[in-house]
Amino acid sequence: QVQLVESGGGLVQAGGSLRLSCAASGRTFSSYAMGWFRQAPGKEREFVAAISWNGGSTRYADSVKGRFTISRDNAKNTVYLQMNSLKPEDTAVYYCAADDQYMSIATRGRPDYWGQGTQVTVSS
Repeated sequence: QVQLVESGGGLVQAGGSLRLSCAASGRTFSSYAMGWFRQAPGKEREFVAAISWNGGSTRYADSVKGRFTISRDNAKNTVYLQMNSLKPEDTAVYYCAADDQYMSIATRGRPDYWGQGTQVTVSS
């Protein structure tokens, strides 16, 4: 079992930055692939970024490529999402996810574990 708790969301002006954090419980965090998804009002949840267990592989949605960076610190059981050059269309609830299979997050969008989400609002 993995429990995920997100933090770092908030209100920011367009062009600004935020860093989301996701703290994971469990001693096997370093063996899990991690990722971020988001869901805007009235829209389906969508993939944002994924990172493999050792950080050697990453993948991003085209809409955030070049602006967002996913990283992890296995010693702290934490995954991060650095979001720069934020746009109003980035407004959404952001969810942290974990799975023992990288592809379950990076391509299939079906991770085994989800956090409860953190709100990010970008004003124009």
